[in-house]
Amino acid sequence: MASAEDQAAAAALLGGDPAAFDALLSTLMSASNADRAAAEAAFHRLRGSHPEPLALRLASSVSTPATPAELRAMAAVLLRKLLSPTPSSSDSSSPTPPPPLWPLLSPSGQNALKAHLLTALQSDPPKPIAKKVCDAVSELAALLLPENTWAELLPFLFQAASTPDAPNLQESALLIFARLADYIAESLLDHLMTIHNLLAAALAHPTSPDVRIASLSAAVNLVQCLPTNADRDKMQDLLPAMMRALTDCLNSSQEASAQEALELLVELAGAEPRFLRRQIADVAGAMLQIAEATQLEDGTRHMAVEFVITLAEARERAPGMMRRLPQFVGRLFQVLMQMLLDVEDDAAWHTAETEDEDAGEGNNYGVAQECLDRLAIAIGGNAVVPIASELLPQYLSAPEWQKHHAALITLAQIAEGCAKVMLKNLEQVVSMILNGFQHPHPRVRWAAINAIGQLSTDLGPDLQVQYHQKVLPALANAMDDFQNPRVQAHAASAILNFSENCTPEILTPYLDGIVGKLLVLLQNGKQMVQEGALTALASVADSSQDHFKKYYDAVMPYLKAILMNATDKSNRMLRAKSMECISLVGMAVGKDKFRDDAKQVMEVLMALQGTPMETDDPITSYMLQAWARLCKCLGQDFLPYMSVVMPPLLQSAQLKPDVTITSAESDDEIESDDDDSIETITLGDKRIGIRTSVLEEKATACNMLCCYADELKEGFFPWIDQVAPTLVPLLKFYFHEEVRRAAVAAMPELLRSAKLAVEKGQAQGRDESYVKQLSDFIIPALVEALHKEPETEMCSSMLDSLNECMQISGRLLDENQVRAISDEIKNVIIASATRKRDRSERTKAEDFDADEGELLKEENEQEEEVFDQVGECLGTLIKTFKASFLPFFDELSVYVTPMLGKDKTAEERRIAICIFDDIAEQCRESALKYYDTYVPFLLEASNDDNSDVRQAAVYGLGVCAEFGGLTFRPLVGEALSKLNNLIRHPEAQHPDNIMAYDNAVSALGKICQFHRDGIDGAQVIPAWLSCLPIKDDKIEAKVVHDQLCSMVERSDTQVLGPHSQYLPKIVSIFAEVLCNGKELATDETTNRMINVLKRFQQTLPPDFLASTFSTLQPQQQLMLQSILST
Repeated sequence: MASAEDQAAAAALLGGDPAAFDALLSTLMSASNADRAAAEAAFHRLRGSHPEPLALRLASSVSTPATPAELRAMAAVLLRKLLSPTPSSSDSSSPTPPPPLWPLLSPSGQNALKAHLLTALQSDPPKPIAKKVCDAVSELAALLLPENTWAELLPFLFQAASTPDAPNLQESALLIFARLADYIAESLLDHLMTIHNLLAAALAHPTSPDVRIASLSAAVNLVQCLPTNADRDKMQDLLPAMMRALTDCLNSSQEASAQEALELLVELAGAEPRFLRRQIADVAGAMLQIAEATQLEDGTRHMAVEFVITLAEARERAPGMMRRLPQFVGRLFQVLMQMLLDVEDDAAWHTAETEDEDAGEGNNYGVAQECLDRLAIAIGGNAVVPIASELLPQYLSAPEWQKHHAALITLAQIAEGCAKVMLKNLEQVVSMILNGFQHPHPRVRWAAINAIGQLSTDLGPDLQVQYHQKVLPALANAMDDFQNPRVQAHAASAILNFSENCTPEILTPYLDGIVGKLLVLLQNGKQMVQEGALTALASVADSSQDHFKKYYDAVMPYLKAILMNATDKSNRMLRAKSMECISLVGMAVGKDKFRDDAKQVMEVLMALQGTPMETDDPITSYMLQAWARLCKCLGQDFLPYMSVVMPPLLQSAQLKPDVTITSAESDDEIESDDDDSIETITLGDKRIGIRTSVLEEKATACNMLCCYADELKEGFFPWIDQVAPTLVPLLKFYFHEEVRRAAVAAMPELLRSAKLAVEKGQAQGRDESYVKQLSDFIIPALVEALHKEPETEMCSSMLDSLNECMQISGRLLDENQVRAISDEIKNVIIASATRKRDRSERTKAEDFDADEGELLKEENEQEEEVFDQVGECLGTLIKTFKASFLPFFDELSVYVTPMLGKDKTAEERRIAICIFDDIAEQCRESALKYYDTYVPFLLEASNDDNSDVRQAAVYGLGVCAEFGGLTFRPLVGEALSKLNNLIRHPEAQHPDNIMAYDNAVSALGKICQFHRDGIDGAQVIPAWLSCLPIKDDKIEAKVVHDQLCSMVERSDTQVLGPHSQYLPKIVSIFAEVLCNGKELATDETTNRMINVLKRFQQTLPPDFLASTFSTLQPQQQLMLQSILST
């Protein structure tokens, strides 16, 4: 209950005289923190004790024109917050947010409040206040319209939106329509034509651009919210009027309104591109005219470019649409290349201290760079390269240096999206770029180096393999450009990109020259050049590995000197890069060469670790990575340093993301939108700002934890209790994919570390129950994360990790966990099938073309990776739990069996067959009930076009022959015929088919062994012998050769043949197997073969043996003689 004092205060504030309440509103805006805090406390007390009088007083302030403007605006904002069903982030600091206000009001209070709001709109308030009233009305309407409890609102809005004589009221009504489209679209379906006509009239308002823009906003939102294409088509003929609203603003020089209109149209292009399709030529043409109009503001032109790019990127909703309009793509490309000319030769660029200094680059330059990259990725090389091939030579033959610069930047920007097509014209591309290395202007040379760096990444390793002899010398020369440190530093950076995609064989011949030059640059006075040289040395060492030993003694002293001496704040990055370089060089040359220096380096790192660092110090992140590399290099010798490394590493892994949440509609911009380290994403109606630097440090730390667990195995045990609770929650860390990926990869490493430590007695007295506890913590969390994972590729990684965890935990998994895993596998299969179905829908789009087909194929391949992992997980469950897993399999089989269908991909069929193979092999008699369903598929798939499918099928036939007993007996004849077809096929032993061939031979052997009475042994066995030995599938080879040995040991008459006529063949098979060492037979089988041969030596006539030996190859004869003589 409120105290008497509170009651009195409330009565004073909410009484008849509004002055006291106005004073409270005024204090809520006070610059004094103390006054404002006191007013907020008073307001919160009123909200708790007198919700209805408070709400009505606010509403009355809003609807009374006499209220001073700033107080009226404040009252509207507060009212909107009170009516919001969820508290905004500024309210949420209180431990328990107050209950929603609306349900606390009496029916008469609710009616009064609604009336006040509509009166406020009709009172023609100034624009800023009208906007805030619209917000409050929208907030309340979103709550009430779904319940049909604000009957008078829609008639009021219809009336107001059709009143051109009161443009401010008309604008407000249209803005509310726009905000409510989501809630009212369904209820408006019966009135679509009324709304259509109302919007058409408002879009053409004779005097008010604001009404036109509000109407455009309503139209755009409504189109997005309509449930069907047919409904959207009814609004189709509004499009010319929507475009006219934009061009009218431009023609009357109202660019701010034009930019608002463009922003709305960009939203439409992203969400409903097909709405634009019928008039796409007119719409895209108009946008390109705006983009080409240099007299307009840059911001306006950028929005028009954004519109066309957004259409190109709308692949899922309108595949291939923009590729149908090559003339527009050509015009856009031309606009973007012209925008790249917005660059001047600013002296600050040449004297810059850091590589990212971009002095001289105008507004248009950065936009053009980003858009060229996006355009190429969105529409692909087949559409972009012909246009580029026409424009680039024109730019490269012009006298202005800016045009050469633009051409080279363009090549770098389109490489990722056009890689496949550019690889076909690689010579032309490389020579264009290498010519740029000779240009007199340093910014052009910089751009040429930049292009080589980018292409080394996007077109590697082809570029490296084919053009190393041209590119590396060109980069080495550029490192001699002492007049232009920017060019030198960039050449060193490009060496990094080039060597990352390079084999030691390609790099080694150039190492003398490159390492020599990099050492010269390390001693250069310019810090940027030194940093570039360090990064390049690190990469060259990493790529050349052992070959770098030769340079170690020359390089390491310089690196250590920088690490020891670069202690100034201005040298922070230099020192950080020296750590990176030292640790990569150490890994390249190995523990023995690095050991002595490693000790010194680690002393320095330990000392550094103990000193306080500033939050933006790059050394933190570099040090985390350097420690992990030192661990990889030193292995178990690193253990003594773990107590120094782990505390700060755990601290970084536990960093909380720095997140700001505001309403997507609100005017409170997330601070520092221009701050590079803040990334903004919009999720539903919330705008979320995240500081990325924190996330990157967190991701690095999580990756390093995974590295230590992987490298140190049981040595990592002491840290598991701290690391597992840190990483397990991060399986669902959706702010940053790299953090999730690291957490996923670490799960099996942690389990393995625990299991090994327990097995080796290094677990500080813990036993298997500890592993069970850890497994119970990790596996359910992985399953839950998999259920919520939005990215297909990450689903594959999670399944892979889950599979490894299951293999390590084995039978520690309990029944509930197995059920949860099976249920999730079911969900994964269903979700994957749904995604594939959605993709096949896209193939039916009007503009679907070959390029789209190529992209779909890549997406479907990623889907197959998911299925592959599903198969692996089921295989592990079957091998672990054998027949007790079958009840779970029965539930899954409805999802597995369809994967055998002819309409499925070869990979899906192979996976489904492998799952049955595992069941037949592991569950034996218990699996017989599935033979009727699955064996017909195996028989059919034995002659499939795909060799992997054939291999899985014939392997399965071998398993069924071995364990299928009487159930398999009736199928033996058909199985023989299928195996025979495969073995006798003219291409059977081609390298692509050989694994299927080996498995077919093995299956044939099993039929000979287990179903002899169901076959004509005299015919089948010699055929089988003629295929032996098999040499490519090493696992099956060991099985088959052991089987043959057993048959010979028991003097199987059909194997030896009438009058032992197959003995020479058997001896030659044994000889070949023995000559291959341990490859084709186990040690045990090898010894038994030798004993058999010795028995032959004693029991067979010498001349028979001599003639048999004479048919063998010389080395086989020698080997047998040496075996038999011992």
